[in-house]
Amino acid sequence: MAKRGGFPGGGMPGNMNNLMRQAQRMQRQMAEKQEELEAKEYNASAGGGAVEVTVSGKKELTKITISPDACDPEDVEMLQDMIMAAVNEAMKQADDASAAAMGSLTGGLGGLI
Repeated sequence: MAKRGGFPGGGMPGNMNNLMRQAQRMQRQMAEKQEELEAKEYNASAGGGAVEVTVSGKKELTKITISPDACDPEDVEMLQDMIMAAVNEAMKQADDASAAAMGSLTGGLGGLI
């Protein structure tokens, strides 16, 4: 009776080798894409441009610009809200760019990763 399972000669079939090469290529592409994303900057503003922020692809806040008109000592809460809105929008842009880039690489894999 023949042995079940395994491959003749004990080696991997050609399809498995191709699959491994494709997985390695995808890993390299993902690493390259991640580096590209981390090098980008995302800008957003709030309050009609009164507050502008820049976030790196590493999701680090790198710059805040506040218009002198936004600095009302009687309404600090509004300034805080504008800063938070601008930072959150820039972070969302970074997340969206990352998801789009990685989705283009893994599009055919569905729920595998």
